[in-house]
Amino acid sequence: MSRPRSRRRSRVRARLSSVATAIVVLLAGALLSATQTGEELGLPDVLGARPPGYQVTVSAERLESAEAALGTIEIKGRAPRTGYEREQFGPAWADVDRNGCDTRNDILARDLTAITVKEGTQGCVVLTGTLLDPYSGEGIDFERGERSAEVQIDHVVPLSDAWQKGAQQWTAEQRQDFANDPANLLAVDGELNQQKGAGDAATWQPPNRGFRCAYAVILIEVKADHGLWATEAEHEALDRELDRCEVT
Repeated sequence: MSRPRSRRRSRVRARLSSVATAIVVLLAGALLSATQTGEELGLPDVLGARPPGYQVTVSAERLESAEAALGTIEIKGRAPRTGYEREQFGPAWADVDRNGCDTRNDILARDLTAITVKEGTQGCVVLTGTLLDPYSGEGIDFERGERSAEVQIDHVVPLSDAWQKGAQQWTAEQRQDFANDPANLLAVDGELNQQKGAGDAATWQPPNRGFRCAYAVILIEVKADHGLWATEAEHEALDRELDRCEVT
């Protein structure tokens, strides 16, 4: 997917040159530091290991667990979207874990490296940082303000998709908890997040093929954990990606 060259962001394109590869290695190492920040916040490390080149692998145990979980996900048709509104899942980015920070800033602090925070916010409001975007494999310099939308927080299982596959029957509290579940949230390239929209695994996959296995695993884990169903096409797409996984 072509991108405007005028946008102020750092690009990491693995394999184009030894210099680019070196940059990827540095960013991948920095992301491991971001995981430590996430651990301090008590957030799940949904990406797992991030080796150089951004080929995200999963452990054999996690893959086996995902394969078993996929078998528990019910296959049904998509329910009508009637009645769906973002507000059905509560206010955007609530502080559901009561740590004093809203969920968006929690995920930025978890997924970005070299972050700076706004003074007087108890370390909550992230002002700048660097993201190694899992969807594209490229580096993005985040800066709060006019450029905030360049990094967005994606619901891996979109809220609209959840609404059509079981969430209509949930309570308001269950929907708010789902919308703020860190296991279902990733900081990603804003344009790709908009491109994905409410797409499920059958209609959208990350351009970065090295992330597709981990992406499928996250989708399965979240759907199984929250009791959401999948369409037949989605179920087949998830199964297909699991077959292509590389394990650590």
